[in-house]
Amino acid sequence: MQLDRYPRPSVAVDAALLTLDDSGRELQVLLVHREAGPTWALPGTFLHQGETLADAVRRALRVKTGVEGVRPRQLHVFDALDRDDRGWVLSVAHVAVVHREELAGRLAETTRLAPVAAIDPREMAWDHPEIIGRAVDDLRARYAKGADPDGLLDDTFTMLELLNAHSAVAGKRLQRDSFRRAMRDHVESVNESVTRGRGRPAELFRRKLPH
Repeated sequence: MQLDRYPRPSVAVDAALLTLDDSGRELQVLLVHREAGPTWALPGTFLHQGETLADAVRRALRVKTGVEGVRPRQLHVFDALDRDDRGWVLSVAHVAVVHREELAGRLAETTRLAPVAAIDPREMAWDHPEIIGRAVDDLRARYAKGADPDGLLDDTFTMLELLNAHSAVAGKRLQRDSFRRAMRDHVESVNESVTRGRGRPAELFRRKLPH
């Protein structure tokens, strides 16, 4: 079979990097500024010959955002025929959930961390709002099953910090008592306390390791 007899689409990769803001109460996504058309987009690029999808994603993050050391995983293939006005382009979307410190080296002049709850589709290129929505849904499904499974927080945390992180992922304020009960089997005390600001000392917890 001669493959050159069949038309082929261009293949792109796009990456949704999700993190918490400095307060730990808001879920954000890393966006890249565009010179033309809609103002913002997810970091992405076209696949080069001889390059794997994973290599292309890491190249896009390094060149367009300055972020290195992050290894996004494949999320979904977006292949609507009209998704890109430049031609027939399918995108293999990726997602990574990262601690805030992993984005410390980002290019501040050409990138921004935007609240996912306030994304304006009119400012976003192509179907990137849909990609972000799929990434957030994936994250919510993961966080419904355990205590901060992707490490948005430090290795140890207070129950309030954990509640804030899960509420940010859920997009709504979770009820404190029911949340504490739900997390009972997923965290354990480290028998230490910490004082944040002017509040009373709070007990520190860590994630339980899977058996």
